[in-house]
Amino acid sequence: MRKSILSPLIALSFRQCVLSLAGSIILAFGLYHIHAQSGITEGGVLGMTLLLQYHFAISPSVSGFLLNAVCYFIGWRFLGKRFLFYSAVAALGFSASYRIFEFFPPLWPAAADHPFLAAMIGAVFIGVGAGLSVRAGGAPSGDDALAMAVSKATRMQIQWAYLISDLLVLALSLTYIPLSRILYSLLTVVLSGQIIGWIQNINIPRRKNGQSSLD
Repeated sequence: MRKSILSPLIALSFRQCVLSLAGSIILAFGLYHIHAQSGITEGGVLGMTLLLQYHFAISPSVSGFLLNAVCYFIGWRFLGKRFLFYSAVAALGFSASYRIFEFFPPLWPAAADHPFLAAMIGAVFIGVGAGLSVRAGGAPSGDDALAMAVSKATRMQIQWAYLISDLLVLALSLTYIPLSRILYSLLTVVLSGQIIGWIQNINIPRRKNGQSSLD
């Protein structure tokens, strides 16, 4: 009985797990080699942790854990158990791959000298990486979980859900980050959000049983 229940689940999950892992690796690559070197901030949970650290001396290790936990809880309530499974795969894949990248020198150490280009290229990596994980049904971070839940609950396109949360955090970040860096950050979050929405809305041919490889 147990085998008959688990076997279809494993068969249906394999493609999504591979896609989610691929997305998390791409995301980690972009964050380490581009964003971490350019000094461009983020919206969402990451930007909020930096804000709380600056104003209230709360460590991102604490605030990030709490904020992500809340976002994943909201995502679970709206998206179900499969969401948590795929999100765990994406989150673990991101952490492991980012840690591996840290053993090597950054490919573009001078990214801070070219903030506009870094914002554009970084947006592609973030958009494609997060977009693939979201398409698979999981969330590599709390930002993605919250955007997926808002999109599900309100039927809002996911790129606009990303944009609203990012704009709020970036606006608050003006209290300690120069406007010029905020503008570059705004550019990257707008572009990455649009790419995530584009990947999410790609039509995939369905199989005979009515399931697509990404459903």
